[in-house]
Amino acid sequence: MMNWTLAAPELVLALYGMAILLIGVFQKADPTRLCTWLVLVGFVLTAILVATSPDGHAYHGMFVVDAFSRFAKLLILLGGGLATLLALDWNRREGIARFEYPVVALFATVGMLIMVSAGSFMSLYLGLELQSLSLYVLAASSRDDVRSSEAGLKYFVLGALASGLLLYGISLVYGFSGSMEFATVLHAVSTPELASPGLVVGVMFIVAGLAFKISAVPFHMWTPDVYQGAPTPVTAFFGTAPKVAAMALILRVLTGPFVNVPWIPVIMLVSIASMLLGSLGAIAQTNIKRLMAYSSIGHVGYALIGLAAGTVEGLRGVLIYLVTYVFMNIGTFACIIAMRRRGHALEKISDLAGLGRTDGPLALCLAIFMFSMAGIPPLAGFFGKLYVFLAAVQRQEWTLAVIGVLTSVIGAVYYLRVIKVMYFDAPEEAFEPRATVTSWVLVGCAVVTALFFLYPGAIVASADAAARSLF
Repeated sequence: MMNWTLAAPELVLALYGMAILLIGVFQKADPTRLCTWLVLVGFVLTAILVATSPDGHAYHGMFVVDAFSRFAKLLILLGGGLATLLALDWNRREGIARFEYPVVALFATVGMLIMVSAGSFMSLYLGLELQSLSLYVLAASSRDDVRSSEAGLKYFVLGALASGLLLYGISLVYGFSGSMEFATVLHAVSTPELASPGLVVGVMFIVAGLAFKISAVPFHMWTPDVYQGAPTPVTAFFGTAPKVAAMALILRVLTGPFVNVPWIPVIMLVSIASMLLGSLGAIAQTNIKRLMAYSSIGHVGYALIGLAAGTVEGLRGVLIYLVTYVFMNIGTFACIIAMRRRGHALEKISDLAGLGRTDGPLALCLAIFMFSMAGIPPLAGFFGKLYVFLAAVQRQEWTLAVIGVLTSVIGAVYYLRVIKVMYFDAPEEAFEPRATVTSWVLVGCAVVTALFFLYPGAIVASADAAARSLF
């Protein structure tokens, strides 16, 4: 019974998704809207199950439930739910509304929930592939759009390569440790002297495969093209829930079975490279979705600072950063979804010209998100960076902290450029009225981002408890 109880959120959500699929097939009228709202109800019910689930190990240690998994799962469900909500009106206006879309997003979310509770490389790979296969389909969901088909193909080909790297790393770890279970692998490398060179190589391949999922340099090459080519709600989904799941998985693997393997120098290099490329690559972008792609690469670099610190404070900083990033990212893409003129979706930064005069509320919300991503106090993004930088300083990792601050200054250039275009350029034609759902998501994320400083205590305490459970 303990197995069924601990895995109840994932089992219930998977069965619920199959039921919605049958409803969509047998519904005579267009079932898209009904299926979308049913999926959102499923996310809420699953969140309740997650929040009330007890700690423990299930299926002979293959599945783990603790404070860390609960924190990550709730954040995944939040990001997935908001992104699915944004797709409701967008898909209808673009003529790609199909009931399969929210169902595929649901199964991707099931994979993510399995990932963050993985206690074995078998369950890790099961969850990762369920997520990945669903995301490949979502990226190419606009079947008549060449860019969307290209995005899906690129993501699939490069994702298959990353899966190959991950599987090879897992096979090496299994060969040199004799087990797929995290607890057994941890015992096999209980001291650095016991970690054979072959096992260390396996760890590096696993890190490479997981780095692809979070768009970390040098495994970032898919991100700009997929972000630009995929439908905008899909891009919003890519930038939130899967990023949280993959980052949580990296935290669990590196601080669990591989805690005694010398991976910190590798994470430091990846963090520095991601911050530099993310900040410098975004400067020349004219498409706001590509700008957000490079921005996401940079933000991954900042989050990895906390992991490179290798302390409870560092992991707490990573989790706080992920919370702030989900709201900033969803809010920004809600603004991009609102960029419509004469029946066409717009993506150029220049299309925002004069928005402050033609649509003041939308411009204000986008300005809040841009300032927050730049790390301007007292917005949420400032606190995300503050906690990871503090963790680096406490560990005397001055190089990471200094490069993080400098790249934040560079990043402010392209965030402030968007604000300059909105408020100081000659106004263009006003955008079309946006959907009520999009407006609610937009305003909600803006309020959370702007007023985060009023209630950080609960989130910081939850993140601290989650980080401590990993140790």
